[in-house]
Amino acid sequence: MYNKKVSIPGINTNDLKTLTNDEMIKLFKAYHQGDQTAKDKLVEGNLKLVLSILKRFKTTEENINDMFQIGCIGLIKAIDNFDLTLNVCFSTYAVFLIKGEILRAFRDATPIRVSRGTKDIAYKILSYKEKYYNNYGIEPSNSEIAKALGIEEYFISYALTSLKEPLSIYQPIYNDGGDTIYLLDQIADHKDEYDKETLISLRKALKNLKERERNIIYSRYIIGKTQTELSQELNISQAQVSRIEKTALENIKRLVK
Repeated sequence: MYNKKVSIPGINTNDLKTLTNDEMIKLFKAYHQGDQTAKDKLVEGNLKLVLSILKRFKTTEENINDMFQIGCIGLIKAIDNFDLTLNVCFSTYAVFLIKGEILRAFRDATPIRVSRGTKDIAYKILSYKEKYYNNYGIEPSNSEIAKALGIEEYFISYALTSLKEPLSIYQPIYNDGGDTIYLLDQIADHKDEYDKETLISLRKALKNLKERERNIIYSRYIIGKTQTELSQELNISQAQVSRIEKTALENIKRLVK
């Protein structure tokens, strides 16, 4: 979660007003009777709600104003569709619409097209992790997430990766005053690195590992689990997981040669 103070150009966020529940009810009744100034007051009185939701997202100085305006669109939709007779707190209802608008903007803004289904699952994973942490004070394991959302464990890492911003291959990564080293310079060409015989040897090596070694290698490099997660699942220390993983990799190297 991104808790940095949100600053909106041209708006003093410290001066924003908040409405009491009684004021909200009175304004909603006036708005439903056709008073447009009541709607304006409802928007102004709930801008802090939009800001509080924006704090959950990692925004840049370049897009914070856009994200705020998008959040306000969600707020206006909430005001237009809110039903006083349901006896639901407005903020509870509005959070879903505001957050939904912002998430949709982030999802559609990425320069690389990832399937909407994959991104939707990624946001469900983040939402589940946040709720789980708020309830229990710890991060859920991948197996718990997979079971709760009805997905395969290996798909969790793939889905979350879809939310990361892509880097340009011309991104400078080092400069000591001389020639700049770009990301492109560090990308290896593996096209001819692995032949069929090597892949067959690798499969045989994996089969010859001890069951625990094989499971840890699979969990670490296929599913994407951390050593901490594995230590909790196997009821052993992280140092033990690290040693087993290191031994397994050394055995693979030895068997492949």
